[in-house]
Amino acid sequence: MTGGVEERDQSVSLDLLKQKMANFAKERDWDQFHSPRNLLLALVGEVGELSEIFQWKGEVPKGLPDWKEEEKVHLGEELSDVLLYLVRLSDICGIDLGKAALRKVELNAVKYPASKKNFNTSNGTAHTGTTAVERTKTVVHPFNVQSVAAPKPI
Repeated sequence: MTGGVEERDQSVSLDLLKQKMANFAKERDWDQFHSPRNLLLALVGEVGELSEIFQWKGEVPKGLPDWKEEEKVHLGEELSDVLLYLVRLSDICGIDLGKAALRKVELNAVKYPASKKNFNTSNGTAHTGTTAVERTKTVVHPFNVQSVAAPKPI
């Protein structure tokens, strides 16, 4: 991909990344391979590579204070791979990723209002009008809620 130092000093937009990825694929005649399915599978593979970085590290503090510089560079590369495939996938699917993300944040603000802050940080369960059984099954993430079996205490 082309780009000078002055470009790297600028703020990066999703539109710029979308253009760069489209040009990159076109210059290599890769558009023929960039179906939504293929891009999704490539994205999943990159998420796997990202996961490997954290796999045996346990809980990691914010800012990664104990990480070596080369580990942080590697992390940046894998995060970038995930972002670039996600941007390319959204472009191929005709989805404005920026607008979709903003809409999702707004929907989550309605679904999870700040006024309801009943959250147990020790086990990650929500306690908002649920029964004891339901509380053990609801795991809250800032942008998503998934019903899963709660882990058994050790």
